[in-house]
Amino acid sequence: MTLVYLDTSIYNRPFDDQTQPKIYLETQAVILILQMVEAKLIEIVNSSVLFLYENSRNPNPLQQQTMERYLQMAVVKQMLNSAIRIRTGQLEQLGLKAMDALHVACAEVSNSDYFITCDKRLINRAQGLTLKVMNPTDFILEIEDDNQSP
Repeated sequence: MTLVYLDTSIYNRPFDDQTQPKIYLETQAVILILQMVEAKLIEIVNSSVLFLYENSRNPNPLQQQTMERYLQMAVVKQMLNSAIRIRTGQLEQLGLKAMDALHVACAEVSNSDYFITCDKRLINRAQGLTLKVMNPTDFILEIEDDNQSP
């Protein structure tokens, strides 16, 4: 089964300004991804970075509860360890911001197939990694293409 790491921007996208076409399209893709999680068509990773750090700092209780609900569905729970810390430093040297590097390292160590984010800068900087880093719309299109291939 496909294992996916969703960063915080994914869980929060439905709460963003939906009058912007890019945000609206990404929101629709996020909804489809979360429906796939609920239907057990894909599996997601929860990490201590997502749950213990970022979500706990969210000032919006509704957003926090929504993200927590999905994180509880995760089949993999990745805790910080020395491999993640080392890889985070390497990723920072490649130009990723500290928090982004931490998320990507968690995704890599958990053997995720995809890292999904709405952060275009992160997507651009992560090109060349073995982990597929993409936005939710591209992910839906790729998964759909894979499912339609003979």
